[in-house]
Amino acid sequence: MTLRLHDVSKSVDGQVHIHPVNLEMQKGSMNVLLGPTSAGKTSLMRLMAGLDRPDTGKIYWNGEDVTGARVQKRDVAMVYQQFVNYPSMSVYDNIASPLRIQKRSSEEIEARVREMAELLQLTSLLERKPDEISGGQQQRCAIARALAKDVGLVLMDEPLANLDYKLREELRSEIPRLFANSGSIFVYATTDPEEALLLGGQTATLWEGRVTQFGPSMEVYRSPIDEITARVFSDPPMNFMSVRKDGRVLHFPNGQTLGVGEALGHVPDGELQAGFRAHHLELGAASDANLSFDAKLAVTEITGSETFIHVDCLGQKWTGLVPGVHPFTVDQTLPIALPPQHILYFDADGNLAAPAGPETFKLRG
Repeated sequence: MTLRLHDVSKSVDGQVHIHPVNLEMQKGSMNVLLGPTSAGKTSLMRLMAGLDRPDTGKIYWNGEDVTGARVQKRDVAMVYQQFVNYPSMSVYDNIASPLRIQKRSSEEIEARVREMAELLQLTSLLERKPDEISGGQQQRCAIARALAKDVGLVLMDEPLANLDYKLREELRSEIPRLFANSGSIFVYATTDPEEALLLGGQTATLWEGRVTQFGPSMEVYRSPIDEITARVFSDPPMNFMSVRKDGRVLHFPNGQTLGVGEALGHVPDGELQAGFRAHHLELGAASDANLSFDAKLAVTEITGSETFIHVDCLGQKWTGLVPGVHPFTVDQTLPIALPPQHILYFDADGNLAAPAGPETFKLRG
């Protein structure tokens, strides 16, 4: 079972929604579409489902060209962020409706509905109508109906956004296991990099209608192919600063230097962009193994167990995420440290020049 998109593109009223894209997804796979609002995630899903027809390219299901096939003729289910249920039916009948269309036996319908209701904590609500339950419960009902259908391709467009934190966390861990066991191809759209990592599988990063990278989620996170992909896969946004490579030495804006390791050895001399994520900034004076900076505090945000710090440093605005609750004051000067092994380097064209890791640098001295 495979879903393959070959040079698929889509424009609406002269505006490109999806630039030519090539993707292939396999049976039992978890595939995350990650990108900000209006990146093209929903547009790409609609093409996969057959709700829209591409302007160029072909869509293949198990090797068969289904580009022009209507959605009703496809082995697909879709769940949106805004739930859709049949208001005149009970929760039980909503979940059972696609199974009845498939002419399943009453015993099979009963077992499948009960299984989905237990998974999504709906067992006590099966006799109620959608307008008698909360919005989050209605969304769970819509998800249960899609899962019960047992189709080859399930598309979920930010389906957990309206659920409470505890249930969202539970479903994030349950959904990948469920689909791996079912053998379905699962495509899940989200704006949240953390959610992409929690779901695992593969991630396609999208930016302005382009798929910038597609591969194992952890690999895309650790080695983004370019600056855009790094930005998409970072929340809070990735921090950047300009550095200069001169032979076997990297020169940082505050005068610090690092020896160049094997990963950067082949990169031409000149200006590079050094990128690092918020949780890699550390408070306090650096050790000999780390870079150190003096930053001026602009804003703090306390989450309960962690503190976001927004600082001005070297003419840039950086964000750090540090453990604990700290009584900082605005305009306070903070010593911050950055372990070199967490820095990504990008060339003048924005392409990845060297991934993060100890092979990129050599310790000073």
